[in-house]
Amino acid sequence: MTEESRAPAPGRGMYALWGGDAEARCLLESLAETVKERSEDIAVQDEEHELTYARLAAWAGHIADLLAEHGIRPGDRVAVTGPRSAAIVAAMLATVSAGATYVPLDVEYPLRRLEHMAADSEARMLLYCGDEPAFGLKAEAVRIPAAPDPTDTDAVAALARLSCRPDLPVYVIYTSGSTGLPKGVALPHRCVDNMAAWQWRHSVRPDLRTAQFAPLNFDVWFQEVLGTLCGGGTLIVMPEPLRRDPIALLDWLGDHRVERLFLPYVALHMLAVAAEATDSLEHLALAEVNTAGEQLVCTPAVRDLFRRLPGCRLNNHYGQSESAMVAVHTLTGSSDTWPTLPPIGRPLPGCEVLVAPTEPGEPSVGELLVAGAPLSVGYLNQPALNAERYVTLDETTPQGHRHAFRTGDLVRVEGDTVHLLSRIDREVKIRGVRVNPLEVDACLLEQPGIVEAVTVVVDIAEGSRQLRAAVTVDVDEDVFDGARTLKALTELLPEQFIPVSLTVLPELPRTPSGKADRDAITAALAPPTP
Repeated sequence: MTEESRAPAPGRGMYALWGGDAEARCLLESLAETVKERSEDIAVQDEEHELTYARLAAWAGHIADLLAEHGIRPGDRVAVTGPRSAAIVAAMLATVSAGATYVPLDVEYPLRRLEHMAADSEARMLLYCGDEPAFGLKAEAVRIPAAPDPTDTDAVAALARLSCRPDLPVYVIYTSGSTGLPKGVALPHRCVDNMAAWQWRHSVRPDLRTAQFAPLNFDVWFQEVLGTLCGGGTLIVMPEPLRRDPIALLDWLGDHRVERLFLPYVALHMLAVAAEATDSLEHLALAEVNTAGEQLVCTPAVRDLFRRLPGCRLNNHYGQSESAMVAVHTLTGSSDTWPTLPPIGRPLPGCEVLVAPTEPGEPSVGELLVAGAPLSVGYLNQPALNAERYVTLDETTPQGHRHAFRTGDLVRVEGDTVHLLSRIDREVKIRGVRVNPLEVDACLLEQPGIVEAVTVVVDIAEGSRQLRAAVTVDVDEDVFDGARTLKALTELLPEQFIPVSLTVLPELPRTPSGKADRDAITAALAPPTP
């Protein structure tokens, strides 16, 4: 079997794609080697600190000593909260080096959500920086100590305290739950080590200057931090207000000579819109942009941004909180030739993806299942959900796997490339025709005046569904002509794809990670209950 091959999974009628053998060692070993080789290079900087690798490792070692004094042992959970900062990075490294499991609690989250996460994780200790946490935790809350003088600690030894076990959880992250409360997912070393090693190897250089853009409770945070530090790069912590100010973000990226950026598609699109008003982008040092979390749409603004950054590469990443990084597609050549909806690509090394057909006669279209290195341990305190989403296959896959995670994503396989279609629960057929709402979004974004667009499926009666769209515009609402826009869509799309309504919103609802909140938009556009 070739390194990236396709074969029917035995007895199931499923396609299987394999990303090849993985070459990953413990992230702590990789980081200790980087500290040894680049001890005086800058590892992390924020508005208060500029830390060399030696000083960051010494700080992590100092915090790990504190954990040991409080009785923290391998397998225990340690919650960490505070504003994005170098202190949070050091606390995470300390927790992992002690063999404990890091539980991030983002201070930007609502208090009730944080209280649930703190209680559900059963953390034995809470580390914090900034203001003392307002939410309760049964365990003791301890302020993260200041960074010590690096001469006081053997920096390499500070990170090499424990031999990694592939099944030992590195972190627990909370993702949206159907009950309205988030659910915790535990990610082990075999998954996180593989992701970190792949990230710095896949990038244009391993030692890139990387913006720390993602919120603490978004799994891309670990990709930014570990993919940078294990590769010898510099992590530059972005001030929180810039996440909502793309014009200021452009200036900040230039001022700090940021070379690598991770951000959701919506944030990328808004950054591209802001760049349209800038005469020159020569102040930017961007060499690589990575987007994840939702379908990438190559809008006119995105194409123009990369046309003006000819040396910058765009990667479309795919994964879930339950399986970290799964697949990637790198867009090459002129941005004018890029597809409007790029594929999610091919699986990473160590990852096997399966396609379970949803309809007879279409074996290449179905739900995507993930097996191999990216697979998480499972949900905390959710046995029924674990049984539903983490399945045991009838027979082993071509790579010998028996367990897989059901992503809930509908995909199509073409050759050895995977294309994302929609969520299984948002799949819709209009008068017998399968409609991809993301394709409607892409066409809306090509229309004059539209800045953002989200098309959703709305249930109007039992067994009856229709498409409705929400947009934000860059002109006055009284000037924007929604009827004319919908008419323009009829020249681009079949009639089944045309939304029955187009609603202008002052801004789109967002999830805590910055993605468009499709559930909230669906609720806003749904007809009133009789």
